[in-house]
Amino acid sequence: MNPKDGSARGSVLVIRPTSGFVPLQLREIWRYRELLYFLTWRDIKVRYKQTVLGVAWAVIQPFGMMVIFSLVFGRLANIPSEGMPYPIFAYTALLPWQLFSRALTDASTSLVVNERLITKVYFPRLLVPASAVLASLVDFAIAFLLLLGMMLYYGILPTAAAFALPLLILLTMMTALGVAFWLSALDAQYRDVRYTLPFLTQLWFFATPVVYPASLVPKSWRYLYGLNPMAGVVEGFRWALLGQGGNPDPLQLVSVVASLAVFIGGLYYFRRMERNLADVI
Repeated sequence: MNPKDGSARGSVLVIRPTSGFVPLQLREIWRYRELLYFLTWRDIKVRYKQTVLGVAWAVIQPFGMMVIFSLVFGRLANIPSEGMPYPIFAYTALLPWQLFSRALTDASTSLVVNERLITKVYFPRLLVPASAVLASLVDFAIAFLLLLGMMLYYGILPTAAAFALPLLILLTMMTALGVAFWLSALDAQYRDVRYTLPFLTQLWFFATPVVYPASLVPKSWRYLYGLNPMAGVVEGFRWALLGQGGNPDPLQLVSVVASLAVFIGGLYYFRRMERNLADVI
């Protein structure tokens, strides 16, 4: 406050729509890091609010799917598990897939869910889908404890490659966030995106080696198959925890490149569409 004329002095932020090439403005996202934390914590609390079983759902879902897959694919269909008990073979793959699927589903519809917040307050819109993806890590961490118990039961010790798990988790989140950037921006304009999302994730599931090993894919197709980022992530989890597959093969390397391409492309597309989100949502 100016003591002479009583006027207030301070910085004024003027927001104008951009044109042409859209910068990512990552420094701005860093300034709003506390908001990202609160949005993530809010999503975690809302997820288990007024639920009977609470965080137990994080274990019930992948465990139930593992039991069904073990009966149908392991016993009836006799899908090979490369020398591993089929339950732990399937559960190890279900962990990253559940993380990806939950993060993708929540983040893709996050803009519409937070419509009131977006239309009234300015902040980097990237934080909304990013908070939904980060909140999914809680379910993954809880379900991972069950995997450790299963490995102890079957007498399986993690390999030295387990140090690569943080990188594999990061790739899973980047893939989910990259696709969610595209879908969430489209969902703000076209509401039928949410109806195609279950169909998309179902197709993606069967295109990912969750219930079957990637070794069933012919070698001539492995490079093309690696364009599915989750194929390399799932095989990477089995390699890091169960010692299957040896060193990272071309499939996993192609999947890493595909994951980076999806993330960067989605990031730029979202920033381009962000200028009109408050008007069309």
